[in-house]
Amino acid sequence: MAEPTPGYELPLQLFAAFRAIIDAAHADLARHGHTGVKPLHGFVFQAIGARGTTAVELGTRLGVTKQAAGKTIANLEKQGYVERAADPDDARRKLVRLTPKGLDVLAVSARSFDAVQARWAEAIGPERLAALHADLRTLAPGDHFRLDVPGWFGTDR
Repeated sequence: MAEPTPGYELPLQLFAAFRAIIDAAHADLARHGHTGVKPLHGFVFQAIGARGTTAVELGTRLGVTKQAAGKTIANLEKQGYVERAADPDDARRKLVRLTPKGLDVLAVSARSFDAVQARWAEAIGPERLAALHADLRTLAPGDHFRLDVPGWFGTDR
């Protein structure tokens, strides 16, 4: 009978799988001309969403300060991925919105994630991949689509 795997290996294996997916997506992004996009930016683009958001809301969603969110917005704006515009519902607010270039990042990365999933299905079989999805949904507490990873990784909790 095999020795049980030490518990500390599980988060490392999960992170390694996550890293493999993200690295594959970023290789695709680079091939499509998006060389300045970092893994953090994927969380930012998701937090901005299709309707846009404010810098304060973005900071809250990412778990970072308004100032940190503002720096990220300025960097992405300089690269052409986001734009600032007046909120049509409240002239006092400025919205941050994805540009067509930012939306292209989401489209390319979505195709990349689908391609990785297809490779994994070939490697372990579609049934085992479906079971993995189901198991992770069971094990992930509550909202497993949290976007506050940048703040969570960057804090001294």
